[in-house]
Amino acid sequence: MILNLQNIFKDYQQDKLVVPVLKDICLTVDEGEYVAIMGPSGSGKTTLMNIIGCLDRPTSGSYELAGEDVLKLKDRELSDMRLKSIGFVFQSFHLMPRESAAENVSLPLSYAGVRKRERRERAVSALERVGLGERVDFKPTQLSGGQKQRVAIARAIVNNPKILLADEPTGALDSRSGEQIMELFARLNEEGVTVVMITHDPKIAERAKRTVRIIDGVIFEGDGEEAAS
Repeated sequence: MILNLQNIFKDYQQDKLVVPVLKDICLTVDEGEYVAIMGPSGSGKTTLMNIIGCLDRPTSGSYELAGEDVLKLKDRELSDMRLKSIGFVFQSFHLMPRESAAENVSLPLSYAGVRKRERRERAVSALERVGLGERVDFKPTQLSGGQKQRVAIARAIVNNPKILLADEPTGALDSRSGEQIMELFARLNEEGVTVVMITHDPKIAERAKRTVRIIDGVIFEGDGEEAAS
């Protein structure tokens, strides 16, 4: 088991009001799974993603990532966990515009203290893995939207993370580019990468091997008729 969230609650304080966002979330993901977490705007899926990604802490509950108790980690240790164990792919790419594709991809390796030559080699290898071996020295302005997202995916996998966490990864793409990106996620999963994808789109969710729905901060498996245990 790679992810194990049990009895997760998340509340936010608004003035004197306590606003519950996540309500007794229980979710497990095994190594090598491809899971879509689907829900409408305001359902709590982004809050859940932030907790899975070690970007936020729950109000209560337990969370283990690859057997490690995430909620006992200090901020610096959480940062290390994000760097080593989680690859992030966002809707808006988050690429550095003045850096080449290879330099963008090698950024996590720089934070991890990898030497320059090895950073370059591993970045090029990751770009080849996503079909951009001929674009390693291109700047983001020279790339299409789909190619930019491939660079972002290469950056996410360059550290060989335990999970690939994708937030609406096709949201900024045309349908053809989006289809190519979904095919890439499927191939990476077939190669053994654990994928957790956040989406509001049923067509994207059905590409995953398992769908979890979140509605009003409550999580359901499959068709949403029965709460996940």
